[in-house]
Amino acid sequence: MSVSLCEAAEHRGYSHDLCSYALTDIGSSLTGKGPLGRLPKPDFLVCGNNICGTVIKWYEVQARALNVPVFFFDTPFIHDETQPHTLNYVQSQMEEYVSFLENRLKRPFSEKRFQEACSRSFETITLWKEILDMPRHHPAPLAAFDAFIHMAPIVTLRGTRWAVRYYRKLKKEMEERVKKGVGAFAREEIRLIWDNIPIWYDIRNLSKLLSSQGAVLVADTYTSAWAMDELDLAQTLKNGLARAYATIHLNRGLDYKIQKIANLIETYGAHGFIMHSNRSCKPYSLGQLDLKREVTRLTGKPGLMIEADHTDSRSYSPNQVEKQIQIFLDIIKGK
Repeated sequence: MSVSLCEAAEHRGYSHDLCSYALTDIGSSLTGKGPLGRLPKPDFLVCGNNICGTVIKWYEVQARALNVPVFFFDTPFIHDETQPHTLNYVQSQMEEYVSFLENRLKRPFSEKRFQEACSRSFETITLWKEILDMPRHHPAPLAAFDAFIHMAPIVTLRGTRWAVRYYRKLKKEMEERVKKGVGAFAREEIRLIWDNIPIWYDIRNLSKLLSSQGAVLVADTYTSAWAMDELDLAQTLKNGLARAYATIHLNRGLDYKIQKIANLIETYGAHGFIMHSNRSCKPYSLGQLDLKREVTRLTGKPGLMIEADHTDSRSYSPNQVEKQIQIFLDIIKGK
């Protein structure tokens, strides 16, 4: 339903150049339409800028429309090394957030419940990291397209027992696949890395295209963001959380992103990488040409850049992208 909801927001004056996630949400609020209908009115809104700046204005717009307060969790951008004053600042933001919650909910913050939720969250993150490591095996038991679907619990239910049970089951299934030599696809001849948000409405088609060519996306920069590589459980809880929030993929400079993709290529034995130049997500897409050039220079592996939008199919030409991917795979096969 994204296109019709984006159009509804655009008819009210919002620019087509905005993030299509924001346009879809605003369009749903304006029309009352959506896969589940209109979302219920919240008591308050919470947003953070460690993924992008658009979310700040997006949630301000919704807070005014719904006449509810909004808490803005500010995370400074990390250009190179993480500085102590950055983590101290993020910790102070967490303390302000706790005060906000206590004031809005009229009850004291429960340190015990917080510890329990964090414990389950850490276990979920550990399981997710172990699952994403499985495609190091040949053949890969899990493709990035699978991970795009299985990431739902770690995004929405990370601190729950349900999420822990879910990923324990999934890990066990992946271990069985590795033991039996069962791959995500019937053929595995080419191993690839994906960069950026998935093209959600075309996952099935792209998956079928790649599988028909024996090409498997064995890792990606998107789902690995929830593995939180720099989460140090030896640190104090709040310091560890501050580091986790501040050091996610989209809050880091280009050098970090270059090294991350290069490491993924080496770790998973990839033959190349595909980059989604995402019209909607400027923080994820700006700098990709430099990133592509540097990763190829470091690894010697070719990269392909395809143009699309993560939610709005109006900015996508499937036939063109399919031709690009086919040519790219032929180049890798010819090496």
